[in-house]
Amino acid sequence: MMRQLSRITVTVLAAAAVVLWLAAPVPAEAKITLNYSIFFPAAHGQAQAAAEWAGEIEQRTDGQVTINLFPGGTLTNARQCYDGVVQGISDLGMSCFAYTPGRFPVMEALDLPMGYPDGTTATRVANEFLNSMQPAELNDVKVLYIHAHGPGLLHTKKPVRTLEEIRGMKIRSTGLSEKVTRALGAVPVGMSQGEAYEALQKGVVEGTFAPIETLKGWKQAEVIKYTTECTSIGYTTAMFVVMNRDKWNSLPADIQKIFNDVSAEWIDRHGAVWDKEDNDGRDYTLELGNEIITLSPEESERWVEAVKLILNDYVDSSEERGVPGRKALETLQALIEKHVKNR
Repeated sequence: MMRQLSRITVTVLAAAAVVLWLAAPVPAEAKITLNYSIFFPAAHGQAQAAAEWAGEIEQRTDGQVTINLFPGGTLTNARQCYDGVVQGISDLGMSCFAYTPGRFPVMEALDLPMGYPDGTTATRVANEFLNSMQPAELNDVKVLYIHAHGPGLLHTKKPVRTLEEIRGMKIRSTGLSEKVTRALGAVPVGMSQGEAYEALQKGVVEGTFAPIETLKGWKQAEVIKYTTECTSIGYTTAMFVVMNRDKWNSLPADIQKIFNDVSAEWIDRHGAVWDKEDNDGRDYTLELGNEIITLSPEESERWVEAVKLILNDYVDSSEERGVPGRKALETLQALIEKHVKNR
């Protein structure tokens, strides 16, 4: 009798479970939540462009994808950002290739003093360079897109119109711009942008190499008097937007397509933001009564000759390590020439 009751109980419970399963609502498609580490502070135009990109992804996926932003290096700092994505600390990351010297031997060619005229050109060239070179050094992530600032220029407390006038000057510079400073005969002094204002104010340095947007964004126009518009040797700093490779592979194909489509559209968005910020910096320094000096064609050519050693050193050192440095340099030169001609 007890066995019959047990069988009846089991049958009833099983039937009840089936009824409940059939009556339950079908769950919505699983939502995807991603964490995005950004080294720019939240108020910076590039962080805002990243937030708009994330919002567009969320809108086009009808809310299926949610992207949590961590600006200002609050999740991973600028130098840790790339490895943070590889290790899954963040799903997405934006930072500079230059912050991990030697890690990206092909991509670091983008930062050479190639004569970038503006941020849009630098950004377009950077993405075409990536597509052309397809460097294996980025195989551990999914690269969504790259952006790059407008030309790094010379900003000083006294006028610099010739190579003779910059020689011996102490110039704030970092990374590649230290090589540019040294090639021009000046003395590089390494420090961050955050330290530059006080150093210029107190005379610790006599000038700084930076994109002109820093004159407003970092208020450096208050402590310099002149900008030498040496765009013929204008360098840039290329910045990546990447996703963890396993996370990318886990996304449905339609979601991947949305990420690719939106990222392609945001290349010019970021370039335009860089150009606007450069224009704002230019206007701000002129409003304060500072002078922008344009090099003569003859003097400009002298500056180009002075930095050629940097380009040659990159090629030689790269080729010695088995990196296609010559191909990288020639590809960049062709891309810049093409874009300058089409401006």
